[in-house]
Amino acid sequence: MSNLQRIIWLASYPKSGNTWMRSLLAHYLMPPGKAPDINNLRAFTTGDTRQDIYNAAVGGPFRANSLQEWAQARAKVVRLIAGSKPNHHFVKTHCQPITLFDVELIPPQVTSAAIYILRNPFDLAPSFARHQSADVDTAIDRMLNPETIMGTESGIYDVLGRWDDHVHAWTSAPGLPLHVVRYEDLLEKPAKTMRKLLGDFLKVPMDSPKLAKAIKDTSFAAMKKQEEKHGFFEKPKGMTSFFAKGQAGVWREDLTPAQVGRLREGFLPALEKWYPELLDDTAAYAGGGS
Repeated sequence: MSNLQRIIWLASYPKSGNTWMRSLLAHYLMPPGKAPDINNLRAFTTGDTRQDIYNAAVGGPFRANSLQEWAQARAKVVRLIAGSKPNHHFVKTHCQPITLFDVELIPPQVTSAAIYILRNPFDLAPSFARHQSADVDTAIDRMLNPETIMGTESGIYDVLGRWDDHVHAWTSAPGLPLHVVRYEDLLEKPAKTMRKLLGDFLKVPMDSPKLAKAIKDTSFAAMKKQEEKHGFFEKPKGMTSFFAKGQAGVWREDLTPAQVGRLREGFLPALEKWYPELLDDTAAYAGGGS
């Protein structure tokens, strides 16, 4: 049996920068002029919730009536995805790397490595609310709920859980070659952050002019302009705009002190580990300061 450990997962909680990362990698790694726009990212990578792949995996139109039925089908889907290309390739996922109904959602048998894109929960909450077509308090409820899942009408799911559980599950997965990219670092120091990922982790030869062009061509403004002109087929139903702000620190404008306090209290251990620089500001804001 051939080795199917070919998938490099591009993993994140929704609205953490996965689309941006896929675009950046495509623009750097593909031949000049061949990088896809936001609606053709499948030319470079794929995702684990595609209806056509589920259909192919089960030999007909896929529809699950339960999480268990989906999980059993997913085992076939990820093997099909892994074998779809002869070498290592990137696959987007929002699932936690956990076992559900005796099925490993991120099986080591098809996994080569993972890139985990991390975004602070204060900026994530209002963006996740727009993604879910929900108010911010409801979005925070879901981020704090260990049972949170997203799904399509045909029963293809993303098992999200709590934001901090998602982070912990990926960043502590045993034996998984992993590189963590903070969304905020990608915004502030894109070249330095991508050099660490491309050169140090993926062992890709570095080309500074090519990297500079990839960063320019995949700026938030550039992708937002693409969406305004052509739409974005990955945008959830009911969502006005997928690319809304794309900034760090917008929580000061978008969240109330009570909402900041809920997120801070709920995720404090993860914040202490991954976002210690936000502890003082969020404490002051939650306490009524700004």
